[in-house]
Parts: sequence; structure tokens; C-alpha cells
Amino acid sequence: MSIRPCAERGSASGGMEAQPRWNAWTTRGLMWIVIAVCLLLAGVRERSGAQSTDEEYRVKAAFIFHFAQLVDWPPDARTGAANSLFLCTIGEDPFQGALESTVEGKAVGDRILRVRHLKQADDAQACQVLFLGKAQGKRIPMLLANLHNAPILTVGESPGFLGAGGMICFVLEDNNVRFGINLDAAASAKLKIGSRLLILAQTVIGESREK
Repeated sequence: MSIRPCAERGSASGGMEAQPRWNAWTTRGLMWIVIAVCLLLAGVRERSGAQSTDEEYRVKAAFIFHFAQLVDWPPDARTGAANSLFLCTIGEDPFQGALESTVEGKAVGDRILRVRHLKQADDAQACQVLFLGKAQGKRIPMLLANLHNAPILTVGESPGFLGAGGMICFVLEDNNVRFGINLDAAASAKLKIGSRLLILAQTVIGESREK
């Protein structure tokens, strides 16, 4: 299976590997996150080596939950219900219910994750996390541009998603779900991606804003 990555590591477009700082880490915290991700990655392996689409999206849903835990939004991003964090998709839902069964109702800090499936892109301004699937295709650059650096964590799965201004992009490598991060896009929207998430990323483009 040939899958193109969302962005090339150390590409000529100006991307560079982030060097996250480790001084905030504890050994226990590092072990927890590594074990959790290893379990997630193991979940997409099939006996024959073929990828199960249903299992792939269950793993992606679990990853998105961890993204929400490891990203900080600015205070003015608290739109809608004060105690809710809205995870949205646009158009056809590729998760086929996996988001609801995996993340709906779970706590992220003092907020509760709620899933919304939008028909109109204009409604995305009320979301804190927005997943743009492969079905959006050529519309993705326009959809990202229309967000106007809104404090919305954009997650995708299409080649070129990071280069178009998306923040986190899934990629399949050896039948495992991995992801890349665009730090510049996140910083433009005033989102802070934690060092724990940067360590786990396959690819990081842009410069680290961490002090």
C-alpha cells in the first residue's frame, strides 16, 4: 500500500524538525503516553497486513481525543456552551459513529467533548476541533482559508493538508496511523500544541514557539 505523507520531513518548503524540551517531563508521564500510543498503533494491524477501514477510524478517533487533551486554546475560544468542547466534521462522516462511541461525553480538562456533523462549512466557526476528511478533496484549501486563523484545531488526512494550512494530518505508514503537525498554522490561530504531542509526531514543520 502506497500512502503519500502529509508533508515531507525537513522539506524545502521551510519546514524544520522541532526540538521539544524535555524538562517538563516526568518519567511516569512519558511512559504513559508511549504505552497509550503503542496500544493505538497496534490496533490497526490486521492478520493479513491489510488495513481495516473501520479500525483505522476508531484509532483516528482515539488520537483526536488525545490531541484535544494536549492542545491549549486561548480563553476567547470558549464559544457556545461554557463546559463543552465541540468536535465537528463536515459532510459525510467517515468515522461512521466511531467518534460518538470513542469520544462523546469524555472530559478534556473542565470541558466535555461533544460531536457535531455539519452540513454547512459556515457552521464550523462554533467548533474547537474540525476534522476534514478525504471527501472534501479540493475544497480543503478553501475551507482552511475561510477559517481566518480562527482558534480551531484543524485535523485532516489528505496529502498536502499541512501545506494548505492544516494543523494536524494523519498518515498511514506500514499500516499504522501516524500524524504530522504544522506548528506555524497552530500558532497563527493562537493554539499551543504541547511538547508531549510534538514528541509523538512523525513530522513537525514550522518553528517551535515553546520557551
